[in-house]
Amino acid sequence: MQADLNLLTVLDALLEEGSVMGAAQRLHLSSPAVSRTLGRIRKVTGDDILVRTGHTMTPTPYALAIADEVHRLVRQANAVLAPSRELDLAALDRTFTVQCHDALASSVVPALVGRIAQQAPGVRLRVLAEHSADTGDLRHGRVDLELGGGAPDLPEFRSETLGTDPLAVVARSGHPCTELDLRSYAEHPHVLVSRRGRLTAPIDDLLAAQGLRRRVIATVATVHSALQIAAASDALVTTTAILCRPLVEAFGLVTHPLPAESPEAPVNCNWHQRYDSDLAHAWLRDQVRTTVQDVLGR
Repeated sequence: MQADLNLLTVLDALLEEGSVMGAAQRLHLSSPAVSRTLGRIRKVTGDDILVRTGHTMTPTPYALAIADEVHRLVRQANAVLAPSRELDLAALDRTFTVQCHDALASSVVPALVGRIAQQAPGVRLRVLAEHSADTGDLRHGRVDLELGGGAPDLPEFRSETLGTDPLAVVARSGHPCTELDLRSYAEHPHVLVSRRGRLTAPIDDLLAAQGLRRRVIATVATVHSALQIAAASDALVTTTAILCRPLVEAFGLVTHPLPAESPEAPVNCNWHQRYDSDLAHAWLRDQVRTTVQDVLGR
């Protein structure tokens, strides 16, 4: 037998109102419709449920025995189909997983952790490094948010640009090149940051348009590794100016303006569409958005 859960709603109203007319008014149905449903309930249960005693209806012993359980089931079903639209941050107990590159982890995550701990002490943040290749972690729910420069192009994903960060050139203190133009920029060795190990970047197209080509001596997966090389050599690192500032300062490096017009690097927040209406996830996105924009000064 396939249960018709609508029967429970009518049964609950009948047991609470004690009459077909009262149940009909409560459910905004006609009395004949409720009478027909009562007939179906009697057929399914094999019990009269309500019997006439004079001018009133009296519940049977079976009806009295199941009344509380029926009411509980109807209340639970309503809660499932109409979830609460209020978020209790004080009671929220959840672990969120965020994936981002190390510059974001250094500049944004400390402030984000503090913001979350202040508002929702039961929430834990797990921060993962970027993978060298695309994975299904976002699709399968192993990662809640992905922060970085890329944006998925499949319709099942959502993406929001939280801000942009200008590019800059980082070098060691005392580097022989104190002022950079495009030619001197190209003449020095370079270290690239690429999680996929690419040996070129959009800046190379700008150089090529001027008949220039730079010498890339290494490509590494993290900004931290690139800055380590820059600190111990004359290699230049082209990276974001604001998000990389904590790492640049930690290595005692110097930042120069990029000697070319170039679009600022976007900071995107990506998630799967299944979380669009999840109140806790939406709250997390708000915290990330506010923190990133505070760091970028936007």
